[in-house]
Amino acid sequence: MIFSSWQFTLIFLPLALLGFFVIPARHDTARKLWLTAASLVFYGYWKVEYLSLIGFSVVINYGVAEAMFRWHGRPATRWILTGGVAVNLLLLGYFKYADFLIRTVNAVSGWEVSPLNLILPLAISFFTFTQIAYLGDVYREQARHYSFLDYSLFVVLFPHLIAGPIVRHWEIIPQYSQKTLRFSAADFSTGLSIFLIGIYKKLLLADPVSGVANTVFDAAHRGITLTWFDAWFGTVAYAMQIYFDFSGYSDMAIGLARMFSIKFPCNFNSPYKAESIADFWKRWHITLTRFFREYLYFPLGGNRRGLIRQNFNILLTMLASGLWHGAGWTFVAWGALHGIYLVIQNLWRVGLDRLGWRPVHWTYRIAATGLTFLAVLAGWVLFRANSFGQARSILASMVGFHGFTVPYNIGEARLGLGKLFSSLGATLAPPPDCIEGLSYGWSIHGVALLLLIVWFVPNTQQLLASLSPILEEVRQPARRQFRLNLAGGLLLGLPAVMVIRSFMGSQASPFLYFNF
Repeated sequence: MIFSSWQFTLIFLPLALLGFFVIPARHDTARKLWLTAASLVFYGYWKVEYLSLIGFSVVINYGVAEAMFRWHGRPATRWILTGGVAVNLLLLGYFKYADFLIRTVNAVSGWEVSPLNLILPLAISFFTFTQIAYLGDVYREQARHYSFLDYSLFVVLFPHLIAGPIVRHWEIIPQYSQKTLRFSAADFSTGLSIFLIGIYKKLLLADPVSGVANTVFDAAHRGITLTWFDAWFGTVAYAMQIYFDFSGYSDMAIGLARMFSIKFPCNFNSPYKAESIADFWKRWHITLTRFFREYLYFPLGGNRRGLIRQNFNILLTMLASGLWHGAGWTFVAWGALHGIYLVIQNLWRVGLDRLGWRPVHWTYRIAATGLTFLAVLAGWVLFRANSFGQARSILASMVGFHGFTVPYNIGEARLGLGKLFSSLGATLAPPPDCIEGLSYGWSIHGVALLLLIVWFVPNTQQLLASLSPILEEVRQPARRQFRLNLAGGLLLGLPAVMVIRSFMGSQASPFLYFNF
């Protein structure tokens, strides 16, 4: 079940909310049981057989944590932790990476081992990482003892179950274990506002622009040599698609939890405004970055063992991040590329420190933001491509290896682009060297508008900062705050007409991060 589907928004969510708030607040255990059951129904709607998998995972991890509490301070605790983490990683590895390893071994050795053709269980990466983090905190004495019901609800809570954020136990469990969850009109209206903004991002911004990205990348997959313009156009379109897709999902997750008076941490904070790759990763999938930093980078030694070891730790951490995102060598290469970016930035910072330079002028910041965006775009090609050959072809077109070419029908855009590119020396490419069926009129306007939004419009938490939308304090609140009044309600409600039309017109498309 997808947050942006009519089944979720018109049936499941109203029933989940109704049941939760009809139960009297004094029956706190009943409310938790209802929310846990609703979350399991939400998960089982996709594939009911895998309910046993998530149930097994919850029971095993809770048992491992209980054993560590019981054997606290003894040498056996380390072995219990190791065994628990191993079980989690074995489950994740079997379902997510077994076929990848078989294909890799076949390609290297020439063997013909039949793949297992496993269906990746929904959300396995997220609920596995959530529980590994909990086990690590128990071992480091940073976790309290929770009841099985509180722990189970923490893991399966449907707003974060499928694609995050990867929440920490101390952020979420005390919100319902140490107080009675009551209906709050303020929380509900704030959560609904955040949810609506998120669904608008998904259905009205991300999904429409996906057509451009899919058309361009599919053409490259078929072996068509893209024009310089199409390669850049398709890559920027995909950058907009994944931005608003994941930003929309993050908003919906935060909004859904808030309807139940639970606050989630920030998971997405205008990453294309980043002035460096390190800044980008502090803004993109924030909770995943936090997980890898605390449970891989720091245990490896972080920056405590010299510059060379620090750079090695950065590379290893980003390789793991790439592999987490997908069982394919293009994802590993994407992670390695970002690792190289971070190493270069680290060396640049060390050099500036030794020279005593502090570049803070606005021109430097604009240039740094532009360079960071270009670096991220190059990475998205690897991330989206189905093969290295496809990625290589697109990147080659982007840097001009196939000439400075633009499609002959770019005049459709009515922006004077055909004449502009011709005056700059571009070659107009006729079929079959351009993509037939790609409309440049609305799509160029649309992509340009999305670029303006990501760079110049405050994000959701900044617009709603006065309502305390996230667990943390909002950074740089917008000067003009969104208000929950009649005008604000109309502003948020009017686009719902287009959302309802999209429900009637086509099947809901899954969020991109559902694949991970």
